[in-house]
Amino acid sequence: MDVTHPFRTARALALAVPALLLAGAYVSQYGFGLYPCEMCWWQRYPHFAAVGLATLGFVVAPQRFWVALAALAILVSGAIGFFHAGVEYDWWPGITSCAAVFAEGSGNALEDIMNTPLIRCDEPAWTLFGISLAGFNFLISTAAGFAILALLRKRPTA
Repeated sequence: MDVTHPFRTARALALAVPALLLAGAYVSQYGFGLYPCEMCWWQRYPHFAAVGLATLGFVVAPQRFWVALAALAILVSGAIGFFHAGVEYDWWPGITSCAAVFAEGSGNALEDIMNTPLIRCDEPAWTLFGISLAGFNFLISTAAGFAILALLRKRPTA
């Protein structure tokens, strides 16, 4: 990355971080069968928005504005990740209707209903060092969002 021009670095991070987090989410979902619950989906939506906003930051003026909005979207995803992790760790109650259902679709409606997994929001699908995927999203998104905003405040060096 171009450390002499903080805006370019911020713009690259604003595009790369949500794109990579979404890629990781889809690899875990389709590659490892870790299907998302409803709150997991809530965390993805701001990342989709951030990718779009960061892309606008490459082509539409004022570019800093779009990159700043992307950073805010990344921070929103981090905040949702914090709330979701708190639900998983039993720090507070979650949304009572929070669950997701995934069906592959065999063509037999009754069989599909009976074999469809229910994904709960209060049970982490996977952890590493005691940190769930929602916790990692919180940590990465929050750090990246604040780093992008900090880079946007800096002026380029020689």
